[in-house]
Amino acid sequence: MTTVQNTTNTASQALLDSVNGKKNTAKGSVDAAQDRFMMLLVTQMKNQDPLNPMDNAQVTSQMAQLSTVTGIDKLNNTLESLIGSVQTGQSYQASSMIGHNVLVSGNEVRTNGAGGYFGVDLPIGADKLTVTIKDSAGSTVRTMALGAQEAGTLPLSWDGFTDDGSVAKAGSYKFDVTATTSGQSVAADSLSYARVMSISNNASGIKLNLSNLASVSTSDVKEIF
Repeated sequence: MTTVQNTTNTASQALLDSVNGKKNTAKGSVDAAQDRFMMLLVTQMKNQDPLNPMDNAQVTSQMAQLSTVTGIDKLNNTLESLIGSVQTGQSYQASSMIGHNVLVSGNEVRTNGAGGYFGVDLPIGADKLTVTIKDSAGSTVRTMALGAQEAGTLPLSWDGFTDDGSVAKAGSYKFDVTATTSGQSVAADSLSYARVMSISNNASGIKLNLSNLASVSTSDVKEIF
């Protein structure tokens, strides 16, 4: 009767140490992972019990898992590269806005003695639109009755005068917007006017750095001048 040498299905510790040595403490590349997998698989097949060989389905399953992991890793690398390229292109496009003035969400209007610019965004239009400009103490400086306005972005200007006809002091003011249709309040968003000073590219995407110290996305810009 022929004696069959009994072997285990587990690779020796020496082999595992050589495959997963101390030199490779960080995450390896895709090629390194494939090499380690194949070495372990071949070693496992060499040391398998001849009376209880590995199941073909098991080998196929392991190969499929490696292929899936490798494919996902390559896809992630491709997407990261694509995102980087898109952000670089967006940076170049956004740089053309430096020096331009924009309307973005905000309720500040500045005057140097001759008034300033601001805006209102009306999603559905209004029969009556009123803008109230206030000083830092919250006191009303100027009330502007603008009548009926259609839906859309409405650039506006303030001549710098107060309700009593005097010139408002130079500085920053706040303004409130009230819009009504048939006596009912409707949505109206206030817009600040500012100059694009620079752009920045960070984890949150492309940002426009404005003269009023705000940073906004290009999608937040309602109008460019």
